[in-house]
Amino acid sequence: MSTPRLTESLVASRADLHKARRVVVKVGSSSLTTLDGGISVEALNRLVEDLQVLRERGTEVVLVSSGAIAAGLAPLGLATRPQDLATQQAAAAVGQGLLLAQYTRAFAQHQTTVSQVLLTVEDLMRRTQYTNALRTLEKLLSLGSLPVVNENDAVATHEIRFGDNDRLAALTANLLRADALILLSDVDSLYDGPPELGGAPVREVSGPQDLAGVTLGRRGKAGVGTGGMVTKVEAAQIAATNGIPALLTSAQRAGELFRGDQVGTFFAARGRRRGARSAWIAHLAHPKGRLTIDDGAITAVVEGRRSLLPAGIVSLSGEFEASDPVEIIDRAGVVRARGLVGYSSAELPPMLGRSTAELREDLGPEYERAVIHADDIVRIETRL
Repeated sequence: MSTPRLTESLVASRADLHKARRVVVKVGSSSLTTLDGGISVEALNRLVEDLQVLRERGTEVVLVSSGAIAAGLAPLGLATRPQDLATQQAAAAVGQGLLLAQYTRAFAQHQTTVSQVLLTVEDLMRRTQYTNALRTLEKLLSLGSLPVVNENDAVATHEIRFGDNDRLAALTANLLRADALILLSDVDSLYDGPPELGGAPVREVSGPQDLAGVTLGRRGKAGVGTGGMVTKVEAAQIAATNGIPALLTSAQRAGELFRGDQVGTFFAARGRRRGARSAWIAHLAHPKGRLTIDDGAITAVVEGRRSLLPAGIVSLSGEFEASDPVEIIDRAGVVRARGLVGYSSAELPPMLGRSTAELREDLGPEYERAVIHADDIVRIETRL
């Protein structure tokens, strides 16, 4: 399967949503479940009706749906969302089937076939696996099915989790070269402060400067989700910096948005589109350490997109193995890039500041290589 060309999004503004050929829609737990943890059939039915507005005008829809863990609480006799991973996984294993059954029932009323796709971080990290994930999703869409995506909570570990479905949605949008990412929650817009205290809605975000002074809340009203406005803004920023505009509003106002009304907050696309692996390195990988590099290396690696050699490294911190993700920082401590390191933290210290020719002579030909190859380096935009 060939990799699709990284074309620009067709959605340049909120008013362009009707032009989208493909969108990824993420809905949060608090928008789908009742206060006692069960699935709100009424809310789910309303969401399905709204999504049909997009589908009926020819837009392909991929739904990233939270709610599996929340849906599994009541059947397991759990009063609140569990904090330990094992119980979360048990709740997800029960709730995922219940959630998908409701989507299958609701979409069947519109003669739409629903499919389930469960992803892990590794599915978007390793080329073979993300190619398979992309192939599966593309085929489902071509067959007219609506994929319902979720993290594979039942098998994921703390170390390899997306962390929240907002982030998963942003990475899925990048994987599929979507024209827009739509984030639905229980809040109708991003506000510059608590609405109950007079906070005003932020209608458009064109860059980090538009978020200056914005106070972000965390968990939704129902208390059954993992994030809040922080994770939604982070996801919108991930999408925008990868060339995909994002729209943020409440699930209750989704129908208005899909019909062209000016609701919610629009995050304008401002970066170039990246491949799935590059997006993972930039936004999803958990850095195991840091490499401080000198000004010459900044010019070569960050600005010139060249490989990082030992001669340009000033110091390192953290414990990591070869192929682990690390941050590349300048002397001022600003993160300028991320990459997959080729040596462990134990191997690197005697190599710092030395040329590859010296290392070859002293340590052998296997040391005449880059610390991080250019293909494994992704520049990081400084953002809030």
